[in-house]
Amino acid sequence: MPRLFSFRLVLPLLLLGCGSNLLAGPTFTDPKEAGEDYDAQGEYQGYLGPDKVKIAAQVIAKGKGKFHAVGMPGGLPGDGLKPDEKKLEADGEREGEMIVFRHTTEDGGEVRAEIKDGIMNVYGGDNQLVVELSKVFRESETMGAKPPAGAVVLFDGSSLDAWMNAKMTEDGLMEQGATSKQLFDDHSIHIEFLLPFMPEDSGQARGNSGLYLQGRYEVQMLDSFGLSGENNECGGLYTLKKPDVNMCYPPLRWQTYDIDFTAAKYEDGKVKSSPRVTVKQNGVLIHDNVELPADKNTRAAPVQAGPEPGPVYLQNHGNPVRYRNIWAKAK
Repeated sequence: MPRLFSFRLVLPLLLLGCGSNLLAGPTFTDPKEAGEDYDAQGEYQGYLGPDKVKIAAQVIAKGKGKFHAVGMPGGLPGDGLKPDEKKLEADGEREGEMIVFRHTTEDGGEVRAEIKDGIMNVYGGDNQLVVELSKVFRESETMGAKPPAGAVVLFDGSSLDAWMNAKMTEDGLMEQGATSKQLFDDHSIHIEFLLPFMPEDSGQARGNSGLYLQGRYEVQMLDSFGLSGENNECGGLYTLKKPDVNMCYPPLRWQTYDIDFTAAKYEDGKVKSSPRVTVKQNGVLIHDNVELPADKNTRAAPVQAGPEPGPVYLQNHGNPVRYRNIWAKAK
C-alpha cells in the first residue's frame, strides 16, 4: 500500500506548494448569506442585431462593491465561445442600485454596461442601447449522475465509511481533506463539488482544493470563474497543463468532474507506459487523453509516483470546499 501522510503533515506542504495567500476577506458557503454582490455575479447572455449573434459576459465580484466583467463574443465557454476570440474586459462598481462598467475603445469611444435586477444593458458611445443580456444559470449535464453497475459509491451523503480523515456537514456534504480507503488503478470517477464565495480573495487563496488521482495527480479545484484558465486554475492538471476550456462556474454553484484515468504500467520495475487522463468539467471536455509523467507526481501530492494503486484524495487548502455524489468504477 502506498504511504499516506497524515493531514497534520500534509497541510503545510499544500499551503507552501500551492502558493497560498493570507485570506483577505469573508468566506460564504450559503448563497442566502452571500449578499448583493454575489447576487450580481454570474453569467449573462443575449443576442445582438437582426442576425441574432450570441453575446455573453461573465461578471466576477471582487468585494466591497467592486466587479470585473469579461465580454465574450459568440457565447459562454462551452457554449459558443471560441478559444481565439478576443474578449472585452472592464472593471466596474456599484453606483446606487446599479453596477456600472466603463470601457474605453481604441478609437477613444466608450462602451458602458449597467446591471440591475438580473439584466445587463450595454450601451455604445452614442449612449444607445446595443444589446441586453439576461442572467443565466447553467447546470452540468452530468449533475446527479447515478453510479453504473459495478461502480463503488464513495459518498452519497449517508456515511463517511469509505474515507479516512473525513468530516460531514450538518446538511450531509463532505468537507475537504479526505482520503479514500480504497485504492485504485485504472478507473473512472464522478464527483460534484461546491466552491465557496470569497470575493476579496484572489489566486490560490480563493476557494482552493483539488482532486488527486491515485493521490498523485491533481485536477485543480479553485474559484477561477472568469479567469483565463491556467494549469493552476480550476480544471488545470496542476503545473502540467491548462484546461482546453475554462469551464468553471461561479462559486456556490454545484459543478462536476467526470474523469477517466489510466494508471502507469510497469514491467520489471521500469515504466512501460505513462498514466493518461481525460477530464470533463460540467459536461464539457477540457482534457482529452493527456499523458501524465510516470516518474513524478504533481506538487504537494501525498503519494509518490510508482506502480502501486492509490487513493482518491481531496485536498485541504484551508478553504471550505464541499462534495457530494462521489463514485468510481474500475476499468
